[in-house]
Amino acid sequence: MLRPCAEGGIEVATMRLSNADPLLQWVPDNRVYKYTVGKTRIEIHTVDETGKVDINVAGSDVIYPLLLAVGVDALQAQNITSSIMDWRDADDLLTLPGGAEDPQYASADRPYGAKDGAFQTLPELQQVLGVTPDLFAKLQPFITIYSGLGRPNPSFAPPEVLAALGLQAPQIAQLLAQREAWRPGMPVFTLPDGNPLATSGTGTYSVSSLAIEPDGSRAEITATLRVGANGNFGQLYTPLAWRVGANE
Repeated sequence: MLRPCAEGGIEVATMRLSNADPLLQWVPDNRVYKYTVGKTRIEIHTVDETGKVDINVAGSDVIYPLLLAVGVDALQAQNITSSIMDWRDADDLLTLPGGAEDPQYASADRPYGAKDGAFQTLPELQQVLGVTPDLFAKLQPFITIYSGLGRPNPSFAPPEVLAALGLQAPQIAQLLAQREAWRPGMPVFTLPDGNPLATSGTGTYSVSSLAIEPDGSRAEITATLRVGANGNFGQLYTPLAWRVGANE
């Protein structure tokens, strides 16, 4: 019964994210929401995709510092940043410094070469020269292909993305404390970039729903959803990605 409870958490999240009453809407900044079904505890995290780095449109001025923020050294971060630019751009000109077009992939025994097109999935990033599975695992929580923004929205961004936007540690700590304390209905505060806190986003969200039994057994569903009234067959959302992890 754990998996249906986790699936129900996804449905609850979509209803709360799309609620017409702003006082009842959930805030998609990765804060945890909890409720129980019988003895099963449900924990749900929601993250607005606009708070992540869009690897299809973000510039090197955002991708490079994000790599630094997850622990990549400066030289490797520069090379990977240039390789990401080369992967997605339409030309065969090498982005310097570093970078990787077809000859560099051939030299690394990767005959598929640079794609010269947009990323279609997040795991595709692992095909870029220099991006190891370990590095991808570190980056995955902070990247997207769904926002269409050159720079993430700090209203929903995690600390690593805030650092990539140039915020210093004291600014990040202050913003996170203010955001954690904010609740629907309270006055919004001003972000370090001078804009007011956004309390809802574009309608594309990452949702993690975890169901936990008293004995510790659990089931988790992590999904990327486009929430709104235009889902297939009248659904509240359209699933863009869906992953089930269970230990029942």
